[in-house]
Amino acid sequence: MTTNDLMELLRRHLPEIRASLTATQFARFQDSVRRLGEVGDDGRAMRLALREVRLCLLPLPRENELRRRLDQFRSAGAAPAAVLPDADQLDELIRLLESVDWPTLDPASAEIARGVRRRLLTAPARGPEELTGAAAQDPARAGLIRLTDPELGDRYPDFQFDPDTGEPHPVVQRINRLLLSDQDPWGAADWWLAGNSWLRDTPAALVGRVPDALLTEAAAALVGDGRW
Repeated sequence: MTTNDLMELLRRHLPEIRASLTATQFARFQDSVRRLGEVGDDGRAMRLALREVRLCLLPLPRENELRRRLDQFRSAGAAPAAVLPDADQLDELIRLLESVDWPTLDPASAEIARGVRRRLLTAPARGPEELTGAAAQDPARAGLIRLTDPELGDRYPDFQFDPDTGEPHPVVQRINRLLLSDQDPWGAADWWLAGNSWLRDTPAALVGRVPDALLTEAAAALVGDGRW
């Protein structure tokens, strides 16, 4: 397992990690990951920082699959070039750690969050190789919701795309930005894919069937923003 593999593994399993650690243990883990971003291109310092991350995760249950995969990671003796992670991957992991108040997410809430994520991942979606045009070049800039499946990797819910052209629906892009989907993709996806008492249907099912302004108004009401 490479350092980049480890970064991706941690990114995908943050809710599981939080559910398995106490608030204090998770705060130590957060600090250890932040320190990864401070060592620059110093290979030795990076090895020490990676070792600290792994030590913070030792409280994970030994039978836990994530713990077993983490045990496969060994940085000792690796060349510095092989140790340094991709800067974008590390930045994304740190951004996710700072975008949610993780230490206050108790294990029961974490279990509920995992259930919501499992439900959202059952919705039809496409992989990054199926994106076209500007969306393929920069999905985040295109205003697309990206969900991460532990097995399949990045997934983009189908409701975001015109079935004929494959291009993103402009109203979906607009509402995704309104819902801050780049910071909370799961929350934005849940708004689209759950029943809405105001709209009396699932918002995703109404794209193209009701006026765009109605969908946008419903989303704006949720976030308290009338500037749509």
